[in-house]
Amino acid sequence: MSRYAILFVCMGNICRSPTAHGVFRHKITHSGLAHSVVVDSAGTHNYHPGEPPDTRTQRHAAQRGYDLSDLRARQITDADFARYDLILAMDWDNLALAQDLCPPAHAHKLRRMTEFCLQFDSPVVPDPYYGGSQGFEEVLDLVEDACEGLLRHVQRQLQAQVPPVQH
Repeated sequence: MSRYAILFVCMGNICRSPTAHGVFRHKITHSGLAHSVVVDSAGTHNYHPGEPPDTRTQRHAAQRGYDLSDLRARQITDADFARYDLILAMDWDNLALAQDLCPPAHAHKLRRMTEFCLQFDSPVVPDPYYGGSQGFEEVLDLVEDACEGLLRHVQRQLQAQVPPVQH
């Protein structure tokens, strides 16, 4: 069976990357791909190990139907670079940090989340931590858009993995 694994990365793994994790998990479940797609999130820093997402993150996500309550923060590990097919950073700083940690053989897996946006034209998913409610809504807007494009990408990747049927 084909399998595709994605890791979402931000700084502390309590706002942006768990939002992307929860939104994309929701999308793959509703598209029938939950059995084929592995989703996780991590931080470039170990600020909040084992903690749930920020309460504001959870509240705003829940208002749009996403449950993040089971997610727990963790730091990216060396094994993640081999385990995941695609590692999506939320901004330039975290992309650079992930690139510094990444073995050269896996560097092609690193990209920015917003590269998959279909409607919005933003180079990054901005960090909402020190702002107000609007920042968390903006994160959700960008992440939902990027997850739509990412879902299309993953569907193409999975289709390419399926060997042709022999007649």
